[in-house]
Amino acid sequence: MNYYFNTVLSKVSFDEAIEKVTAELKKEGFGVLTEIDIQKTFKAKLDIDFKKYRILGACNPQFAHKAIEVEDKIGAFLPCNIIVQQDVENAVEVSAVNPIAMMSRVDNKELTGLAIEIEAKLKRVIKNLG
Repeated sequence: MNYYFNTVLSKVSFDEAIEKVTAELKKEGFGVLTEIDIQKTFKAKLDIDFKKYRILGACNPQFAHKAIEVEDKIGAFLPCNIIVQQDVENAVEVSAVNPIAMMSRVDNKELTGLAIEIEAKLKRVIKNLG
């Protein structure tokens, strides 16, 4: 089982991809809680020039609440991370964590059902970007 699923967007800029991902996440009930700019961080902390690479921490509050109610340590796996990165040809790749692969590490059948629902939502986000 792959730990992520992805798509490549060749006709949008990096910033447009961030906007599209955020809008598609919202349609599925997710908000972006965190945004980590790896390019900026590597430059500031390591003086390394790096490609555009952003990690969006997406959360669907209803699912997060259900998951934490079922397994109170599951917060270690939250939020669901979405990566937006630009390659040398300026194509933008968007990758989402596979919640089923992530939750399979936790022995709790109730979480498996939630992970299946979350996976469907995140796959729609990725599909709708293309």
